[in-house]
Amino acid sequence: MYFHIDIEKTLRSGQREFKLKANFTSNSGRIVIYGASGAGKSQMLKAVAGLMHPDRGVIELAGKRLFDSVAGINITPQKRRVAYLFQDYALFPHLNVRQNIAFGMQGGWFNPKPTANSEALEYWLDAFELRAVAHQPPSQLSGGQRQRVALARALIANPAALLLDEPFAALDPALRVRMRAELDALQQRLGIPMLLITHDPDDANTFGGHVLTMSDGAIIEERHV
Repeated sequence: MYFHIDIEKTLRSGQREFKLKANFTSNSGRIVIYGASGAGKSQMLKAVAGLMHPDRGVIELAGKRLFDSVAGINITPQKRRVAYLFQDYALFPHLNVRQNIAFGMQGGWFNPKPTANSEALEYWLDAFELRAVAHQPPSQLSGGQRQRVALARALIANPAALLLDEPFAALDPALRVRMRAELDALQQRLGIPMLLITHDPDDANTFGGHVLTMSDGAIIEERHV
């Protein structure tokens, strides 16, 4: 069992109320949570990353209990060893490519030096073909380059799993096809377990694995591709 998630959370905004009640278990190294916007996918992913606190339930990754409301377990995001790739990539605009990637290696909040250097950093600069833009800020990068920087920053910490929130939604159709193929090849090469959420059926067909459909805060269907 690699992922075991059984959580509940009531979210309120003014008079509106949304109930997240996500429950699934999977041994697959590639899991896709598929569903329309507002289905609760991002909230569930944030709970796995430790960015959202469920009201009750259990989250387990590779046999390690990350959250257990009964046992009082709630491991901090920094100690969960999961890499979270935000939909907008969340790159630091005041840091260059080299600094953005290096930020994934350090535990503190101090900015890496503009000339940050390490064996791991050099490896990911080459792996994602970013060396030529290593000293440029995110504003000077293409959409595909920004995604590669975000992935490199996520992977440089050697995470136990990669969490991807609609990773291709911000890309134009042609680039989406190319980046989908690149991530597919990268994940297979690295063998890192991946949990990806999307509303795009092409993502589900490419990366499942184990495809679970989510609606109104709950898993309503699952299939193996």
